[in-house]
Amino acid sequence: MEGNKMSDKKINIAIVGLSFGAEFIPLYQKHPNANMYAICQRNEDKLNEVGDYFNVEKRFTSYDELLEDPEIDAVHINTPVASHAPQVCATLEAGKHAASTIPMATTVEECEAIVKLVEETGLKYCMMETVLYSREFLYAKELYDTGELGKIQFIQGSHVQDMEGWPDYWEGFPPMHNATHCVSPMLGITGDEAEYVSCFGSGTIEEAYIAKYNSPFSIESTHIKFRNSDLSARVYRSLYGVARQYRESLDVYGSKKALEWPLVEGEDHVLHTRGKPEPEIAQRVKVPDYAHLLPKEIQQYTTKGVYDDDNTHLSFAQGAGHGGSHPHLAHQFIMALVEDKQPYPNAIEAANITCVGILAHESALRGGEIIKLPEFTLKENAGKAS
Repeated sequence: MEGNKMSDKKINIAIVGLSFGAEFIPLYQKHPNANMYAICQRNEDKLNEVGDYFNVEKRFTSYDELLEDPEIDAVHINTPVASHAPQVCATLEAGKHAASTIPMATTVEECEAIVKLVEETGLKYCMMETVLYSREFLYAKELYDTGELGKIQFIQGSHVQDMEGWPDYWEGFPPMHNATHCVSPMLGITGDEAEYVSCFGSGTIEEAYIAKYNSPFSIESTHIKFRNSDLSARVYRSLYGVARQYRESLDVYGSKKALEWPLVEGEDHVLHTRGKPEPEIAQRVKVPDYAHLLPKEIQQYTTKGVYDDDNTHLSFAQGAGHGGSHPHLAHQFIMALVEDKQPYPNAIEAANITCVGILAHESALRGGEIIKLPEFTLKENAGKAS
């Protein structure tokens, strides 16, 4: 944290996948404990374009060759969804720490394989979930941690997105299979785990899309029962066939105050205070920036992009998108390795979050049947993976 004496240890980082992944190159280049060592991309022209622009010398078109480099300490994976789990497993088997963009995996079995490898190798895995480090979530978390919200009574959230025109593998993708953006803040606000889920599908997508993933639903809505808690949460997710502006949301209802994310992008959040006269209960609030939690070298990237001022390479990055979360993600992963502590979310936590979505879709296909989370996704079973 800014103001504290930091270690001078540096972690050699490799980034795989340079569309979204290029966003993180300058963050690792400027982080005082990171060395932006290598990049990897199958398309050699794109690899060299990015490498030349950001002045990264070590470049690979083969992931297998990258993993053979003994100088690499950790790999940050930003490839298509189906590649995440196989590449994370290969990275851990090669003796290197791993981080991946969301989701951790696409099957329960893949999640278990990663948890098992982390336990066997003693290496670290982090799912780089942007919402958990967005300024909006950090504000909600601060309200909870300081007691301003009081006792949490209920949490709900959404992730609504129109995926028309995205790469073909997204066509007909089950909404809850990629639900970590709305599931993770539900669990992250209190630090709880999911015990079981029940999900219903609603509506129907285009016939041509349905067969790809055996997923007919336009929207999937899920109830999550928290483990060892009186809390439950509700999330809903859609990808096709719904008229709605993009939205990630988290609404937290406490006994003292409640925080609701805006309905329309660009509007301010709403904070409700119990006990005030009815017209004064709700007030608009500005969410603060949490750059002070970062080393000074990367604080600016919570509010501005990482490309040059003429915007020549906007295709390399999303600027300060995802609520300014990217420098926080890079920082917490690097410091987990420097200080030999668990990143958040680690393998078990990520498995719990990810399996909520995977099993929710199974529940929807079974008409809302209750499905319990696997034992390997629970923290009390750490070290017991079979």
